[in-house]
Amino acid sequence: MGYLVGISIVNYKTPHLVVECLRSLAEETEFTGRLQVVVVDNASGDGSLDKISTFVAEQGWQSWIAVVDGQKNGGYSYGNNIAFRRLLDSGCDFIWLLNPDTRLLPGATRALIDCLEGDPQIGIAGSRLEDSDGTPQVSAFNFPTPWGELINTAKIGVLERLFPRSTIPRPISATRESVDWVAGASMMMKAEVIRHVGLMDERYFLYFEEVDFCRAVIASGYKIVYEPTSRVIHHVGASTGISDTRKQAPRRPTYWFESRQRYFQKNFGFAATLIADIFWLLAYSSLRIRAKIQKKILRDPPHFIKDFIRNSSFVRGRCL
Repeated sequence: MGYLVGISIVNYKTPHLVVECLRSLAEETEFTGRLQVVVVDNASGDGSLDKISTFVAEQGWQSWIAVVDGQKNGGYSYGNNIAFRRLLDSGCDFIWLLNPDTRLLPGATRALIDCLEGDPQIGIAGSRLEDSDGTPQVSAFNFPTPWGELINTAKIGVLERLFPRSTIPRPISATRESVDWVAGASMMMKAEVIRHVGLMDERYFLYFEEVDFCRAVIASGYKIVYEPTSRVIHHVGASTGISDTRKQAPRRPTYWFESRQRYFQKNFGFAATLIADIFWLLAYSSLRIRAKIQKKILRDPPHFIKDFIRNSSFVRGRCL
C-alpha cells in the first residue's frame, strides 16, 4: 500500500469529463493509498484550464492533483510526456494513462497494481473498458501489420478465423492474458518502463502512439497484459468523436492517416508500407462491393477511399 501511483490525463475541450474522472479517482484512494495526478490541458481555449483548476481547488485536492497548461495542442503523446516528466521526478512507482472520458469502478486501480506487482516481466497492464451499462468494449489487441491490413479491412470471417493473430481486435477475455497492446484509455505501467524505453513519440499527434509505444516496450523484453478485474467505464469517442465504430463515423481527420503512415513506416519500412496501403485499398474496395451487392449499410467515414489515397505512401511518400 506504500506505492505512489502517478496518473496522466490529457484534456482537450472536455473539462466536464475530466471532473467526473477525478471524482472517481478520489474514491480509489480507499484501495490504493497515494495517488499523484497531473492533468495537462492542451491549449483547449474553452476555459478548461480554469474550470478544472477551480474544481480541484474547491475540493481541496491541490496536494495530489496538479493542473498544467500544455501551452499548445501538441497531441496526445506531447501532453502525456509533460505529465510523465513531472511524475517521474516525483518518484512515482507506477504511471497510469487515463483518458478524460473514463470513470473508474471500485478497485480498478488496485487490480492493475496487483497485476504489475505480481510479475517482474509485466511492464504494462490494461483495464477492461466498459459502456455505462457494463457492456465490455474491446480493450486488448494484436499489432497492426502490413498483411493484417488485408485481413482486418476485408472483414471476411473465414480469413479472420484462419489468421487470428493478424486480426487486430482480440476476443474479449474474462481472464488475464498476454497481448500485443492495450487501449491507452486505461493503461498502467511500471515507472521503470518509461526510464528504460523512453517517452512517447511526439511525432504522432493522435492515434497509433500507444501501439507504437507498446511495440517498443515488448521489444525491450517486457510483457503487456490485459487485466479484466480492473474495470473502467469508457465513453468511447467523447473526446474525438471518431472512435466508436458502432455509430456512423464522421470524416476521418488527416492526423489519423498521418499517424497510420508513421506507424507502418517506422516499424516496417517504406516498402512494406506501400504493400500495406495496396492491401488496404484492395480489401476496402472488396468490402464496398460486397456491401452494395448485399445491400448492407457501412458506417465508415465519408470520402474514406479518397482521403486514404490522398494521404497514402504512394502519394505522399516517406514521412520519416
